[in-house]
Amino acid sequence: MPPGLTKKGRYWAGIGILLWCLGGLSGCATGHPPVANSDVLSPSEEGEARRRARIRLELAANYFEAGQTSVALDEVKQALVTDPGYADAYNLLGLIYMRLNEYAQADTSFQRALDLRPTDPNLLHNRAWLLCSQKKYPQANDIFMQVLAHPTYAARSKTLMAQGLCHARAGDEVAAEQALMRSYELDAGNPVVAYHLSSLLLRRNELVRAQFYIRRLNNSEMSNAETLWLGIKVERALRNVVAMQQLADQLRKRFPDSSELALYDKGRFDE
Repeated sequence: MPPGLTKKGRYWAGIGILLWCLGGLSGCATGHPPVANSDVLSPSEEGEARRRARIRLELAANYFEAGQTSVALDEVKQALVTDPGYADAYNLLGLIYMRLNEYAQADTSFQRALDLRPTDPNLLHNRAWLLCSQKKYPQANDIFMQVLAHPTYAARSKTLMAQGLCHARAGDEVAAEQALMRSYELDAGNPVVAYHLSSLLLRRNELVRAQFYIRRLNNSEMSNAETLWLGIKVERALRNVVAMQQLADQLRKRFPDSSELALYDKGRFDE
């Protein structure tokens, strides 16, 4: 199960599902395995400065994943003092600044990483999501398309998911559905895609299709309070009283202190 994707955790909106760390780091809250890149060197090729910077960066990634953002920021800055040409360190610096909502500094960091590795699809993906977070939707989509056109890029489903969410933020639900459907076709087990696809279809009143994706998710170990609540709203829209009550019983039993259960008890189904 990817980091951050727990049964009880709230994982649908976190940037960790959309942003990659590289260079043999521990995953850096991404759920995406490290990929080969030009910064990965063998022990014989790796100089002393890069070795010390890499150790700092691994520490920074661990602190970042643990939510200790200020400590992670200090560590990655130390890594860059040691090795100013380390693209992966600039990448993580960008992720940290995004978490801090320091978008200008995040953009500068991603741009610096891309100066060092201009065609790296993982770095491009991160910058595209940053632009989307700043509501610069056309620019973000242009970069997402560059990433998807990369011939050896292996994480296509994650980028399609990010692109779909960005389209949804921009209000283009047709394009959002197309991207999310393509992502789902590549990775039907991704709970984030299934959730957002069902939510989008519910908004478009395509209830039977919305039901298919959310039922499949709620019948898996990845269900949580948010997915059950969405399932309740879909079943209610379809007037499936029995299925709606079954989901509500699960919500009450498994997540008695959840905000979703409070909304259910108050009959606030539009929230």
